[in-house]
Amino acid sequence: MDRDLKSRFATIVGERHALDQAADIAPYIEDTRGRWNGTSSLVLRPGSVAEVSAILALATQTRTPVIPQGGNTGLVGAGLPWLEGGGREVILSLGRMNRVLDVDGDTNTMVVEAGCVLETIQKAAEEADRLFPLSLGSQGSCQIGGNISSNAGGTAVLAYGNTRDLIMGLEAVLPSGAVWNGLSRLRKDNTGYDLKNLLVGAEGTLGVVTKAVLKLFPRPRGREVAYVAVQSPNHALKLLNRAKATVGNGLTGFEFMAAMAMEFTLKHTQGVRRPVETVSPWYVLVEISSGRCAQDARASMEAILQEAFEADLLVDATIAQSAAQQDAFWKLREDMSWAQKPEGASIKHDISVPVGALPAFIEKADKAVLTIVPEARIVNFGHMGDGNLHYNISQPVGWEREQFFAHEEAIHEAVYDLVIAMEGSISAEHGVGQMKRDKLATIKDPTALSMMRSIKDALDPAGIMNPGKVLQFEQTP
Repeated sequence: MDRDLKSRFATIVGERHALDQAADIAPYIEDTRGRWNGTSSLVLRPGSVAEVSAILALATQTRTPVIPQGGNTGLVGAGLPWLEGGGREVILSLGRMNRVLDVDGDTNTMVVEAGCVLETIQKAAEEADRLFPLSLGSQGSCQIGGNISSNAGGTAVLAYGNTRDLIMGLEAVLPSGAVWNGLSRLRKDNTGYDLKNLLVGAEGTLGVVTKAVLKLFPRPRGREVAYVAVQSPNHALKLLNRAKATVGNGLTGFEFMAAMAMEFTLKHTQGVRRPVETVSPWYVLVEISSGRCAQDARASMEAILQEAFEADLLVDATIAQSAAQQDAFWKLREDMSWAQKPEGASIKHDISVPVGALPAFIEKADKAVLTIVPEARIVNFGHMGDGNLHYNISQPVGWEREQFFAHEEAIHEAVYDLVIAMEGSISAEHGVGQMKRDKLATIKDPTALSMMRSIKDALDPAGIMNPGKVLQFEQTP
């Protein structure tokens, strides 16, 4: 980028918020997995919607590619420079736009800026005796704009839905610089296309989300968390259905994990303990919430576990005895992604299949992967209640990283072929980004791809928004 153009961009945000030195840019172009590190010559940190608007208008005028970025916690390279971008892209970091603007207990809504950290939003809701249920392992650093742009899932989808289900309205800046004010608090508004849902999950390819109206919920008056040891995925599925039949939407968590995932977490996370005495091939974390009282949640949990024990669906179980132990139980689950890192390279899949197909998928996928790499360590865990499994494979003991990654494409192909055969999705909650863009082009319905490209061309005719992500063959600057 020439000096004159850099200067024009820097004038919009102020020199202090225009970063062009390598050391300052480095945190914005690196991902935690080390897979999508690209290059950029400029990071802009706007402090207002007007500044975002001016940046995008100039970018469209000069055909400068722009990458919107939140907390940089993504896993598919959506918020990082395109590896084929040549360093021409400007990173647009929303971190300065981080205010909670309004909390309304009567309408159960909260208005926030896109750079607001998820944990800050959760705490603001709690202070108003409300709940914002989106919960992720990265909630201390991820930003709501990134959550919206990736349609983040997390551990509460079973009861509350994905991020898409938690959004009432948005404000966004289009590539032209035009500002769309869709900050509606209406539960019903049947006046045409639902424009916010074009931007939720678009991964920054259509515009920049700058504000959001979020849905809030009553805080549960009772909450119980239990760890359960089960013999198989089929037993876990039957336990899930029994729990749903008993408490319905009161089942606010049902996390499923293989023994390997548990052992890695116990090994690499300080201060955690094995939650049940029995060493089992599979474990389930169950959370039940009650809007009435703590006694109601406790009675429901005890009844479910007693019935499951009598039906031979579990081999051991323990209920957390304090709020601190509840948090410790959840930490075991939330640290499972991180705990794989010390074990070496990992080939990851964020897939979903119909809930009833999960046991069959696991059996067939395990067989396919072990045919390719017999010594592979399969590390399954995920949100069984909504059919989302993080089907991860860690490198065999004694192998080198490059030796393991030589089998990556074959493993991806085997896993994704099964997902497609079972009418599932290759991306349940992490998004497409750079990682799955080319695969998406081979499996997505051609008419759907054509519709997506038409939307992209209509809103971003200059092709400046996050090029190289989600879609192939898009117009690029």
